[in-house]
Amino acid sequence: MKKRTALRFVTGIILPLAFITLLCFCQSRTEEEQKPDPMANKKIGVLMVNHGSRSETWRNALLALETSVKDSILKSGVVKGTKTAFMEYTEPSIATRLKEFDKEGYTDVIIVPIFLTVSPHSFDDIPTIIGQKENPESVEALKLEKIERYTPKAKTYLTPLLDFTDMLEKNVLRRFQSISKDASKEGLVMMAYGDVTYVKEWSELLTKVGNYVSKNTGMTDFSFGWCGHIATYNPDSTTVAIKRVLRKKDVAVVIPVLVAHDEMFQIKIIGDGIGKIKNDKEKVIYKPDAILPDANVEKWVISAAADQVNKIISESKPAL
Repeated sequence: MKKRTALRFVTGIILPLAFITLLCFCQSRTEEEQKPDPMANKKIGVLMVNHGSRSETWRNALLALETSVKDSILKSGVVKGTKTAFMEYTEPSIATRLKEFDKEGYTDVIIVPIFLTVSPHSFDDIPTIIGQKENPESVEALKLEKIERYTPKAKTYLTPLLDFTDMLEKNVLRRFQSISKDASKEGLVMMAYGDVTYVKEWSELLTKVGNYVSKNTGMTDFSFGWCGHIATYNPDSTTVAIKRVLRKKDVAVVIPVLVAHDEMFQIKIIGDGIGKIKNDKEKVIYKPDAILPDANVEKWVISAAADQVNKIISESKPAL
């Protein structure tokens, strides 16, 4: 009798408590489900921005880069679209692409600059074009070059440049090894576009790359030169850089540190500079290739976009 009474007492306490707990849990779940999803009204796009070129070969390499990374970027379902824009020389321009994103109802656009390192283009021009910055010199330069500025309705984000990774070191190493015959007798010559304003930063980057290749090949001497406006597009800088290496080594291995292949740079400027070296067929090894295509660049673009997406998601969550 006492056992039955005790059982009834315990049952009378436990069952109501269990019911109340279940009711609270269900209510909590219902309230949670009713909370608005902070990402529900978000439509995120990724815009890959490059310098631009009159060379169709160059442009196609950048369009191919987008094709290679598109599926991976869209895979999670958070990013709804990707596009490529050329900063100058040709369409689609940055302004054109941003207008398209606005027309398609995008709320956020992640801009991935396909630039090697700092320059007025990456630091001043692009932020000025998209309305993130008002740099008087850039504004004037953009007017002279007839580059349209456009501040989109969508919020824009700029990701870091390529030099924040070890991609370039690995890229130049791979290309050096693919044409090198005897690293102990060779010196590396890197030819880059360069920039008047940021000579120090460009020089430091190429020195880091040269040291990396040296460490991994046994090649002991390297130099670099410029083929862009810093050298007034003159092949002499190439010739000087090659001669600097040939003072110590039998052969110079010339690597273009350029994002993509442009006939004016790889063939005309660098090629003409090599042509000024006597017996160049014996003293110079050269392949007029470029950084692209490169699987590591693709991974970097995917990673840069994903990192920014995560930041957007994190910032969209309501504070507890």
